[in-house]
Amino acid sequence: MFRKNRNIKYFLSLVPGKRRFGVYRFLPFFFCIGGVMEWIMINVRIGKETFYDVYRRKRSEREYQRKIDEGMTELTESTPK
Repeated sequence: MFRKNRNIKYFLSLVPGKRRFGVYRFLPFFFCIGGVMEWIMINVRIGKETFYDVYRRKRSEREYQRKIDEGMTELTESTPK
């Protein structure tokens, strides 16, 4: 357990800028990881769809369902009793 902890600390200490930037020295790595994730979500197809294809379809389905629900409530409110 302690050996793994020492190894991790050693690798983290190899990243330059500890005195000047502190923990913020890792920010460029996380920025790059986020960019790669975004690229994958846009360009990599799983089956026939990308992440954004699914997102747009689901958003459209929710909007359609909301319009149907609003239309139904308007019809029930406007009918005479």
